[in-house]
Amino acid sequence: MERIVLHIDMDAFYASVEQLDHPELRGKPVIVGGTSNRGVVSAASYEARKFGVRSAMPIFQAKKRCPQGFFVPVRMARYKEMSNQVMEILERYSPIVEQVSIDEAYLDITGLERLHGSPEGIARRIKEEIRRVTSLTCSIGIAPNKFLAKIASEANKPDGLTIIPTKEASKVAQSLPMGKVPGVGKKTVEQLAKLKVTNLGDLLALRETALLKAVGKFAYTLLEYAKGMDESRVVSHTDAKSISSEETFEENTNDFEALRKELLLQAEEVGRRLRKNELKGSTVTLKLRRADFVRITRSISFNEPTDSTNTIYGWALKLLEAVDLSEKFRLIGIAVSSFVRDQSSSAQLNLFDRASQRDHSWREVEKAMDSITEKFGHKAIKRGSLIEEE
Repeated sequence: MERIVLHIDMDAFYASVEQLDHPELRGKPVIVGGTSNRGVVSAASYEARKFGVRSAMPIFQAKKRCPQGFFVPVRMARYKEMSNQVMEILERYSPIVEQVSIDEAYLDITGLERLHGSPEGIARRIKEEIRRVTSLTCSIGIAPNKFLAKIASEANKPDGLTIIPTKEASKVAQSLPMGKVPGVGKKTVEQLAKLKVTNLGDLLALRETALLKAVGKFAYTLLEYAKGMDESRVVSHTDAKSISSEETFEENTNDFEALRKELLLQAEEVGRRLRKNELKGSTVTLKLRRADFVRITRSISFNEPTDSTNTIYGWALKLLEAVDLSEKFRLIGIAVSSFVRDQSSSAQLNLFDRASQRDHSWREVEKAMDSITEKFGHKAIKRGSLIEEE
């Protein structure tokens, strides 16, 4: 059955909420991010964007570009309230909703035509219901995978609806400028330009070794995109159904070893909480936020649920290796979802499954570490790899 994925992206979300709550700001340039010159722009209305104001821009710079703008502080509680209303609407149309940030989500509507009608009809009803309930607009992209659905949602903002049919997937993907590819940073764009790569399709003419040398293992993701493909699933999970941990760096970094080390620390925290709550999960999500505040999430699901730190870290590391690391990051984190209750006390090990035995062995070590940590504190015991790097 052909996959059908929707990407819903709220239009200038924070700024639109402020204009909704304060009618006097409607039609005017609104910059959300506080009034201090030391802050950064969290969001800008479309009126402010005409003056070149963008998210992650320093406030003092935004004031120079748009001195007539209305600068307002962030009201996260209000934005979360509106976001919850949007997500409740989306969950009426599909049981598979992946919220990737406060203002965007993916829906897998594969096989739901008989229940809800055509994909375009579903998208139009979602837009209408969001407008009716929240008085806000959103843009929706429809495509055979997550990568192209996101591209489609950005094509006709604000209040857009764009469809990329399966038969046009590769054509659309190959014509995409590298700077528009999700997850690709400015430095990677510059690096690929030296290889005469300006559009995604240009990658197909390169030798794989040359691309690997330029961008590392992220090359495999880009090559998949260049063919109009993306095998990543829409993973349904919410905070109430996942256990996560994240850390904001004191200084932004793209050093792989620093990211890897922090990833292991986060995996330990998530694994410890899973074991304490007697839960196992079969989906690992890597969460990153770049220095320019662009959010990147990558998920992977597997057959055998786990609560092993080592296994969680291994999957998360695979996801990290497939990310463009040319830009620096301010935050990294891990979430585990798709839970089942821990049945290990009564389960039997498969004598012929080495992976299962290895996972069980690590788990016993980690349970012992949990006991020591709980009794003597987090600094009482550490993995050797972390000690060596301090």
